[in-house]
Amino acid sequence: MVSITISVPSPADFHTHLRQGELSELVTPHVRKGGFRLAYVMPNLTPPITTTDQALEYRTKLQAIDPDTEFLMTLYLSPDLTPDEIRKAKNTGIVGVKSYPRGVTTNSDGGIESYEAYYPVFEAMQEVDMVLNLHGEVPSDASANIHVINAEPTFLPHLRKLHAHFPRLRIVLEHATTRAAVEAVRSLGPTIACTITAHHLALTVDDWAGQSWNYCKPVAKFPDDREALREVIREGHPRFFLGSDSAPHPAAKKATSSPDHGCAAGIYTSPVLLPLVAHILDSFGAIDKLEGFVSRNGRAFYRKEISARDGKDLVHLRKTRVPVAESYSLKENVVVPFWSGKDLEWEIVDQAP
Repeated sequence: MVSITISVPSPADFHTHLRQGELSELVTPHVRKGGFRLAYVMPNLTPPITTTDQALEYRTKLQAIDPDTEFLMTLYLSPDLTPDEIRKAKNTGIVGVKSYPRGVTTNSDGGIESYEAYYPVFEAMQEVDMVLNLHGEVPSDASANIHVINAEPTFLPHLRKLHAHFPRLRIVLEHATTRAAVEAVRSLGPTIACTITAHHLALTVDDWAGQSWNYCKPVAKFPDDREALREVIREGHPRFFLGSDSAPHPAAKKATSSPDHGCAAGIYTSPVLLPLVAHILDSFGAIDKLEGFVSRNGRAFYRKEISARDGKDLVHLRKTRVPVAESYSLKENVVVPFWSGKDLEWEIVDQAP
């Protein structure tokens, strides 16, 4: 039997969480294990990465763990961030600024409540050509009937307003989960893009209700919303690309909750990411869009196009059947990957036949 193989040049994950301390030592090598050569790193540590110096120090730590991965760094949007700090960040190679609405996800207690106060920062970002990354939800508010299901559509007017005020500012709506978000990004100009995760291409609301391992923020929505994400990938739209939002948590925090504290929000996909994406795209007839989704589209938007050297840095996939590992551990840290124990129909191999 002739094996089926695919080769992808320089896959890039434009949204991942690499944590800190011993947990970072465990998960950072999983970027390359999962088939990726570039990682766009989120800044929501404890404390968050709010200055250029902190971002550079964090990058140095990540490079010490894995010097063969390219780490693109971001700052956490906070009241202390100034236009001068933006210019300093740009000059040192920091790529973006991440905005978290207050309290909607992991380590977002210092998130923003109003965007207008940050207009001088956004103007500076537009001037020096940095990227604004938006966690596209508003905080839940029972008095306004806002909750985890409609938090993303309720956020979209903010996206449109920011684009209207700063038309040259490159903005990424992160980890879209709804048809409304897909349609909003489609309707806006070439400076607006959108990341989609692997798990949101697989899950719907029924999969996380009562199942902590499938719980993340933003939560997976309805089947029609999932279909909208799949449709835009099948189309090959150039402003939609992979951002895994791979978010490791210690297994005990994912598996348990208490009457006054819920389980941790986040799904961990890094160690199986490229085979997982191939498996899912193959399942809905989009395997031919794999290269654009995991490499070329995002690289083009971030102006990290594949170079002559990168073009030779191929990752090879073979169609087969291989189970996802039950867990990964280092010292006292244990993380459980998405679809633990289930079979994937693609695996990374050393070279194409």
